[in-house]
Amino acid sequence: MSLDALNKRVKTDLAYLNFGGPDWVRPIQHPEGHVYDVVIVGGGQSGLGIAFGLLRERISNILIIDENKEGLEGPWETYARMVTLRTPKHLTSIDLGVPSLTFRSFWEAQTGIEGWEKVDKIPKGDWMNYLRWYRKVLQLPVINEVTLNDIEPDETGVHKLHIGGAGAPSDKLLARKVILATGIQGGGEWHVPSFISDKLPKTLYAHTSKDIDFEKLKGKKIAILGGGASAYDNANFALSEGVGEVHVFVRRKEMPRINPIRQMEISGLIERFPALSDSEKYTAISHFFKHNQPPTNDTFSRATSWPGFNLHLGAPWLDVEATVDGAVVTTPQGKFTFDFLIISTGLLTDPGLRPELKRVEKHIARWSDRYQASEDVASPLLDAHPYLSPGFAFLSRGKEGEKLLYGLFAFNYSALISCGLSASALSGMRYGIPRIVSAVADELFLEHKNESLQEFLTYDVEEFIGEWPPKKTAEDAASPSNTQTIS
Repeated sequence: MSLDALNKRVKTDLAYLNFGGPDWVRPIQHPEGHVYDVVIVGGGQSGLGIAFGLLRERISNILIIDENKEGLEGPWETYARMVTLRTPKHLTSIDLGVPSLTFRSFWEAQTGIEGWEKVDKIPKGDWMNYLRWYRKVLQLPVINEVTLNDIEPDETGVHKLHIGGAGAPSDKLLARKVILATGIQGGGEWHVPSFISDKLPKTLYAHTSKDIDFEKLKGKKIAILGGGASAYDNANFALSEGVGEVHVFVRRKEMPRINPIRQMEISGLIERFPALSDSEKYTAISHFFKHNQPPTNDTFSRATSWPGFNLHLGAPWLDVEATVDGAVVTTPQGKFTFDFLIISTGLLTDPGLRPELKRVEKHIARWSDRYQASEDVASPLLDAHPYLSPGFAFLSRGKEGEKLLYGLFAFNYSALISCGLSASALSGMRYGIPRIVSAVADELFLEHKNESLQEFLTYDVEEFIGEWPPKKTAEDAASPSNTQTIS
């Protein structure tokens, strides 16, 4: 099979599913212009999958905006420096149950079944190619190079999205529903410890999420702070780009070896997570954070195979300072001097850190507002997460914020405690996307339920045209079957 043949198969499958039927959502008018039923912020895998889900529900007055250039959405061509995805290849995600839309179909169309059997994990570049194809074959409405600067609710229940960027069609979009499908960093910001950011010039360090000019680091000695999978991705990438030495510093005395996501994928915990109590959700994610995600075995092997790779366990950074020779790092094992530092310390989640939520963040309920964890599991990092509905909607701390937050949804990493991995990992999207699509569709329907019910109650279009007794035509009268015989 070729990609052209697969494209035809996708169209056939969607036709069998009656995809593309007429919209049922009632449009609304606004003095400032066209109102989209849904604007999705983020054109990566989550945003594309949600858009397809909405179209399947016959909600087509939608738009996706993304700050990146076309084909560069998400992390795959920028700061994701791994060689392959970490997710097992057989897990499905944004295909939403349509076999011809799976990555496997995309791959086999180009390499055959034998090619699929040879794949261990999905190469990240091929995953990005799959997303480009998915967007194109489904003809999803995406505008690139558009940045969301601010969300302003108005009295009519419409959200004004103040936008900018080279691709912005205007300075503002209007939307009834706004979905923040903004990825791992979309719920807060990447974290650099203050003892680093306060003491070092930015020429000496960068977070893993930033652009790093590895060309300038060829032959240099660099350090990476962090023991998660991203640290080893960056170590391997740096050494492959010609960096002389890479030293990875890990706070733990032993390497993390357990990946809790693998257990969640087979136990029902991902798909049924919203059914847990608040106590159970908090305990589960607290445990998840304690484990961290270890590097895949192949990633670790690639990194350690380089002669310039060094690993320091039980070596938290106690202090850093800038010198004429570079950056000096102090650890329990002594002091080390490096030309450059890469920070792989994850992110902080808090709606208060998001500029687009500045008008409403004070009203957004956090977990600390709704649940008080016991001392053995309590964490300020978890407490700062927004407390979302099962359908990923922001909830208000009080009555004052209810109207302002109505119609705002967070399908990003900030949903982790409330909704589980469904917006945070590929393995959860097949369950999370239908939930948010259903929640959005319910809101749109309920906003006009009175009109819909009234139309239903007064509906009087006759469909049945039969009569009893049936009228006889001239042809019926002449038919032998209508003639009686007397013997």
